[in-house]
Amino acid sequence: MAEKSLPDDTLWGNIFHKEIRTDENIYQVLAGIPIFKDLSRKELRSIERILHKRTYKEDEVLFHEDDPGAGMYIIEKGRVNITLGKAEKLLAVLSDKEFFGEIALLSETPRTATATSVTNSSILGFFQPDLFDLLETNPRMGNKILLRLAQMIADRLRFSNLENQQLKLKISKLEEKTTRKRVS
Repeated sequence: MAEKSLPDDTLWGNIFHKEIRTDENIYQVLAGIPIFKDLSRKELRSIERILHKRTYKEDEVLFHEDDPGAGMYIIEKGRVNITLGKAEKLLAVLSDKEFFGEIALLSETPRTATATSVTNSSILGFFQPDLFDLLETNPRMGNKILLRLAQMIADRLRFSNLENQQLKLKISKLEEKTTRKRVS
């Protein structure tokens, strides 16, 4: 396995390493990730070559809430908790072949939650600079990824809007009940 280190001046230069590999497991993981769904086998192999792989120890934090977003993470093997706030309210438990943090591919806005490895975990990183380089060197493939990413975000927004409407309806009904009780 040939290894090429990232320059020390990059955000992840000290912890992530680019690796050239032909690992069938990583190919299978990528093939199951929605933003890579429309890519051919050859295109998936080229994504595989630009991924950054790192092993996290049990209870090691991948990123903290409010850290700048740099890219998305894909769990090759392991388990990651996504938590919110100082109380560490558990939002999600993710495991093999799941991904998170994909919004950071488009925007460097602060992370909205903390990600912590629950077990020793092998994590793949796909970072914004890599996506931007891909858009320059292979616009067709980069645009396939961006389109799938936009579709995913639109689906999540649609779902959030429906949840919002349902919550507003529940609040409205509770307010009506409270008002009727006060009047009676």
